[in-house]
Parts: sequence; C-alpha cells; structure tokens
Amino acid sequence: MDWLALQTATPTPSPPVGPEGLTDYWPIILRGAWFVAGFVAVVFLGWFVVEPLVARYVRQRNRNNPTIQEAVARYVRLLVIVVAFFVAAGTAGYGDLIGDSALVIAAGTLAIGVAGQTVIGSIVSGLVLVFDPEFNVGNYIEWADRSGTVQSITLRVTRVLTPDGELVTVPNTLLTGQAITRPYGRGRRRVVEHVGIAYEADVSEALDHLAAATDAVDDIVAEPTPKAYVDDFGGDAVVCRVHYWIEDPRRHDIFGIRSAYARAVKRRLDDAGIAISPASKRELQGRIEVDEESDRRGVA
Repeated sequence: MDWLALQTATPTPSPPVGPEGLTDYWPIILRGAWFVAGFVAVVFLGWFVVEPLVARYVRQRNRNNPTIQEAVARYVRLLVIVVAFFVAAGTAGYGDLIGDSALVIAAGTLAIGVAGQTVIGSIVSGLVLVFDPEFNVGNYIEWADRSGTVQSITLRVTRVLTPDGELVTVPNTLLTGQAITRPYGRGRRRVVEHVGIAYEADVSEALDHLAAATDAVDDIVAEPTPKAYVDDFGGDAVVCRVHYWIEDPRRHDIFGIRSAYARAVKRRLDDAGIAISPASKRELQGRIEVDEESDRRGVA
C-alpha cells in the first residue's frame, strides 16, 4: 500500500528552465543591476575625480608631508565607499529597508562616537589643521609653554621638533583648543634687545651706537631700519630698547644673531667709553652700639 501511495502521489512541479524562468527573478536581477551600477558610478566619480582634487589641494599645502597626503587619500576613498553604498541602495529601491534600519544605524553610530570620541575629535582637529592656510609643515610655532618647528601633520597628532632636538607628538585637539603663536609667520621677525647704560653716559650717543651696531651683523636686514629708544629708568641704569629685523628666521640661528649683535654693541660702547649696566652702588647708614660692661670684661 505504501508503494502504491508513492506511485499515485502528485509530483512536485520543477521550476521552468530558460527565459521563462528568469521572469520570476527579473525584479531581483534588476535591483541588483541598479545597485551595482549606482555603486560603481559613485566610486568611479569619487576615486577618479573627487579624491585627486582633494589630494592635489593637500599636496600643495603639505609638500613635505607625505603622511598626511596618504591619510587623506585613504579616508576620502573610505568615505566614497560608504556614500556609494547608500546611493546604490537608494537607486536599487532598498531605501525603505535602510530607513527601517535607521534606528539601529543611529544607535551604532552613537556607540562608536562615545567610545572613540577622543580619536574622532583628534581626526576632526587634524582636518581643521590640514585645511588651515596659516598652519603648515615647516612653520615655527609656540603653544602653551612649548615651541618648535612642525615636522608632520597627521589626522590624529602633529609632530613638532623643539629647539633642543626633541620630537614632541602633540594631539591635534590640544593645538586647535588653544592659541598658537607663529613668531616667524611673515618671513621676517622683529627682535627686541634691552641694554642698560650708566646715568652719567650721553644717552643720545649711546642710542646712535646701539642702532649702528646692527651694521656689523650680516643677518640683520637694513629695511625696516633698526631703531633704538629709551625704554625705562632703572635703579642703576638707563634701559634702552633696540628693534631690528632678521630675514627668514627658520634658516638662521637666532641665538647666534643676538650673540653677534651683543658683541658688536659691547665693542662700540667700550670704544666710546660708555659703561654698560654699571655695578650697583649702595650707601649704608647706621649706628653701632657697644655695651661698656661687656667691653670691660673683654679688656680684663
């Protein structure tokens, strides 16, 4: 009986083979084709149009920093892939599915943002520094109580070489969250010196010597013209203030220039008989009392 039941059972119809069978899968194939077409179009546009333009801009501003160039190119390509996925999903008609999953995506994004807020903040700060026209590799900067020359700018940190030869890694959030000074930002830098001279000296003659001493230092430029002024009346000397300018401080030893100027000033003032910051003089007044009884005991 079981064998007869198997013989009389209705056979399961097999799916049609050939073009007629493709009609059942045609909507799925069409959606897949639209998804692939949208994804490829956006990736092609992003990788071969947008990314080269961004890379060219970054390369012009950071010629000596291939690290940031590679990092920006990598992140731009990653962003293009993410955008291409959502554009392709919308083109293929999966927008409703993505919309239904928006809450899950938002929750995941929030979790990632909270967990990596420091890293994300550093990356955003790095992008701000990269696109800041006043902040470049090779600039000498001062921040907080440190200073140095910018060696490289990445999306997370900036590396600065200090005058002592230390390579300091500074988080980008630290540089974007406080004031940064560029003392050499305009190609020239004004140097200010203070020199004290004796009150007995001829102040006008001393000022002439202080300004003329800049001619003995080759690295001090003639324009703007060096100037000397009386700055203050100190307790023991008249304090003079000297302004002079040096060209492209990044290529010169500022301490060496200041030392050369100080030696030139010393020679000129010594030749003119003008004392530099004379030694302090103090008059002591008072009275000494001697105990007569103690004095007698000492004599005895």
